[in-house]
Amino acid sequence: MIPSAPSARPTARRTQAERSDATTAQLITAAQQLFGRGGYATTSIVAVAAAAGVTKGAAYHHFRGKADLFHAVFVREQQEIAAELERAAAQESDAWSALRRGCRRFLEHCLDPGFRRIVLLDAPAVLGWETVREIEYAHTLRVLTGGMRAAAAAGHFGGGDLGVRCQMMFGALCEAGMLLARSPDPASALTSVTAEAERLLSALAAP
Repeated sequence: MIPSAPSARPTARRTQAERSDATTAQLITAAQQLFGRGGYATTSIVAVAAAAGVTKGAAYHHFRGKADLFHAVFVREQQEIAAELERAAAQESDAWSALRRGCRRFLEHCLDPGFRRIVLLDAPAVLGWETVREIEYAHTLRVLTGGMRAAAAAGHFGGGDLGVRCQMMFGALCEAGMLLARSPDPASALTSVTAEAERLLSALAAP
């Protein structure tokens, strides 16, 4: 007896799962663009579904509502910036230069209108600070902590609690990002904000 039918079912299930994943990705991509352009409040899930080329029912099948979809978009933003910071740091030849470059790159990325709108302005109100920080800790803070540990191993930090310093520096960078996000001229403010962030980092690194 040829077991053709049983072997066909897993293939069909995999195809269905792939289609579901593709639809989810389409919705997140469309939402990322629309939330970044118009903000959370003015973007409807109907508009996201239309931009993704799916029905409203399909959108609600994959996400419980607009806030759930925004959560997925915020996670993607964090994944993307974490990867970008790691790439930037990898271009430097030593741990201290890599750490400084990563901090600068984060602040430069805060000039991106979509990132500012989603991550810095809308996320705290939509998701709440606790959820925002939990996701950031798994991505941007993880990268910063890795950079500061590498710099410490290379002798750039003296005694003290490095974990506390990581949290303090992360908080400072987030506040610096908020300054840029709310500035009437973020590009002009970047120079002074970056300079102060580097001074703080150097102070934390002093023996």
